Amino acid sequence: MIVSSLLPVLFFGFVLGIKHAIEPDHVIAVSTIASRTSKLSLSSLSGIFWGIGHTMTLLVIGIIMIVMERQIPEKIALSLEFFVGMMVLFLGIISFRSTRTISIEREIKVAHLHLKSLLIGTIHGLAGSAGMVILTLTTVNNMLEALIFILIFGFGTICGMMLFTTVLGLPFVWVKDINIYQLIVKVVSIISVLYGLYYIYHIGILELFNSILSK
Repeated sequence: MIVSSLLPVLFFGFVLGIKHAIEPDHVIAVSTIASRTSKLSLSSLSGIFWGIGHTMTLLVIGIIMIVMERQIPEKIALSLEFFVGMMVLFLGIISFRSTRTISIEREIKVAHLHLKSLLIGTIHGLAGSAGMVILTLTTVNNMLEALIFILIFGFGTICGMMLFTTVLGLPFVWVKDINIYQLIVKVVSIISVLYGLYYIYHIGILELFNSILSK
């Protein structure tokens, strides 16, 4: 594939990466982390590190599967998605419980924030690797193009999540009243819990369980 014909494909991958970053399970999970700081730069960094973790996992798993010319089995893919639901639920519960000890400074260790964001991104990347393999195989023609496509897609997810966490961080930076701040965090946490339960039911009961029974 010549460069001129590859550019539209890469642009498609970048835009798709941005769109992928702002899927509900992604933004809800990261919201529980980005809401824990009063510094906009740290809120933005939480999105960047999520994107890095997400991209690294997609790149490693995606390339391995493409080289082996295999796809991730449906049951494994659904199990990983089910685990994402558990993670979103857990993050919501932890975030809600933590509101009791929130101070007006609301500072957390930078390394802690980065590590949690990176871990969440890695888990999301594992769950999304099955779809990434299929998308890549149907979009490009060789291994080099596959590598470039996944990297561009990953760059799109980093940009998309960084923009989201930057916008999300604005009200948490502006709010100085601890009671209002706690209320906002509780709302974010409850949304995370409810969506986690929905995701667990939708993936675990409606899809994974039915997939097991149908075999």
